[in-house]
Amino acid sequence: MSILAGWKCRLVMLALCAASATAHAEDQLAKVKKAGELVVGTEMQFAPFDFLENGQQAGFNKDLFAEVGKEMGVKVRFIDLPWPSVLPGLEAGKFDMVGGPLTVTKARMERYTYTLPIADATDALLKRANDSSLRQSSDIAGKTVGAGKGSAQLDQLKAYVATLPKPPEIREYVDNNQAYADLAAGRIVAVANSMTNIAYVAKQRPETFAVVQPPFGAKVYFAYCLRKDADSKPLADAFNAALVKMHNDGRLAALQKKWFGVAMDAPTTMPAPNY
Repeated sequence: MSILAGWKCRLVMLALCAASATAHAEDQLAKVKKAGELVVGTEMQFAPFDFLENGQQAGFNKDLFAEVGKEMGVKVRFIDLPWPSVLPGLEAGKFDMVGGPLTVTKARMERYTYTLPIADATDALLKRANDSSLRQSSDIAGKTVGAGKGSAQLDQLKAYVATLPKPPEIREYVDNNQAYADLAAGRIVAVANSMTNIAYVAKQRPETFAVVQPPFGAKVYFAYCLRKDADSKPLADAFNAALVKMHNDGRLAALQKKWFGVAMDAPTTMPAPNY
């Protein structure tokens, strides 16, 4: 090989290395900034977080992500998918993060990068507003309660009722709305679901429903998630910085009160999940 050919070969190799370094340096946050938008996968059938109202997106997520977008200097675009497609879509790189949100569990933390918590997902009971016999969670002993079939809330309810002197009958529902309809009609005395969801239902229909305090489940939170890789960490850090700012200036609590009816505990450091 001639000296000239050798130098050309070196220059090509240097160019390839530089291109590789540049590509590696462009993490997910850099890509979002470059595109000018944060793309979020969600299912718009999960009030009060994401739902359709007159054909348009509404809910807590829309408002919160709008504030985060302002802090990060980007627009936010949501992709509406059936829930079984959302997490696979994240892993396939079809969007930057998931706006479900999801409960924070040990198993999920091993697979995904979570943002800081944005709401309380602890299991609690919804009762009829005029039912004075249900003053605390243990008052469901010997009665009939409902919960979502195959849900984490059902699992926690089963664990809780096993501690009562007379376990209640549990009815499992595919549709939470049907459970709430049976509750309103007096066919069951309570429905178990996350504090956030039942607080929203009680807020929408205060003459019909009320929340039983305190919650009965282990403390758990809702948060958003990203892919678990080094490229996603800067984006998660930027998102969390915006959340902490919203926590400190009261915007997060204001959105919680608007959509859930109450301001909720949202730690500014990630707590260890209970299960």
